[in-house]
Amino acid sequence: MKEGKIVLVGTGFVGMSMAYSMLNRGGINELVLIDIDKEKTKGEEMDLSHGLPYAPQKMMIKAGDYSECKDAQIVVITAGIAQKPGQTRLELAKSNTKIVKQITQNIMNSGFEGIIIVASNPVDLMTYVVSEVAGLPKNKVIGSGTVLDTARLRFLMADYLKISSKNIHAYIMGEHGDSSFVPWEHAYVGCKRIKDVMKDNQYPMEDLNRIHRGVVDAAYEIIQKKKATYYGIGMALNRLVRAILDNENAILTVSTYLEKGQYGQQDIYIGVPAVINKNGVRELLELDLNKEEQEKLNNSCKLLKEMRKKSIDKIIKE
Repeated sequence: MKEGKIVLVGTGFVGMSMAYSMLNRGGINELVLIDIDKEKTKGEEMDLSHGLPYAPQKMMIKAGDYSECKDAQIVVITAGIAQKPGQTRLELAKSNTKIVKQITQNIMNSGFEGIIIVASNPVDLMTYVVSEVAGLPKNKVIGSGTVLDTARLRFLMADYLKISSKNIHAYIMGEHGDSSFVPWEHAYVGCKRIKDVMKDNQYPMEDLNRIHRGVVDAAYEIIQKKKATYYGIGMALNRLVRAILDNENAILTVSTYLEKGQYGQQDIYIGVPAVINKNGVRELLELDLNKEEQEKLNNSCKLLKEMRKKSIDKIIKE
């Protein structure tokens, strides 16, 4: 395994936003691009490479094929179709399950033994698909989960409170979607509970719900204005990759596997805070949720399991 070798499957807006942020930040030794569109992939290789003279460090960038996965430390999957107007999440899940299944088989046929990060949507379901098809240890298959949602939350809270987002410690949990939630009892500004900050400054508590609604609506608003979202998730994926490469033991809200009854759930990938290092998910952080929050998490899990049962499990087994 080559340390610092990353393979990106999918050279669309999301994948290339991640690649561009890696080029600017550094810390990657080799970046291999894979996509069904070979010409576009070669063009992306050339375009990125022309920025290397101004990059913070040397990096090898090349268009490749699945054989490159064999000695990669991390493979990031961003490939898949975007949700079309009028298309249900179940329909999207069916289409992307077939695509992601094939991609995963191609990755594993190379002899890959590293960590897979999944960003294809619906991400919690696609992470489950990759895990089932790959057969890797569960800690080595990670979804981007609510890493982006959490960044959006911290940005909006920081903007509201006029405090650096670096000092906002709050998380979005659950499905990467409309059924997500914020465990406000575990949200802090510096070392002070957000609820105490709101009370001391006589801010309306309902503003917290408005901030969460802003997170949920963000993707819809961006898509309405510019057709797609990609910079934020590109940065979020880069953050996740760096946590693994640098063996950070960083806490990130990734889509990870619940198997021991954590949060009263099992056999499901869902967005929860987890410690990320060179081995993938080191451990989950199990927060005490109130009744309403637990019901929201249960609802997220129920929706995902129903979608799995309706079609995804059948496609995986085909």
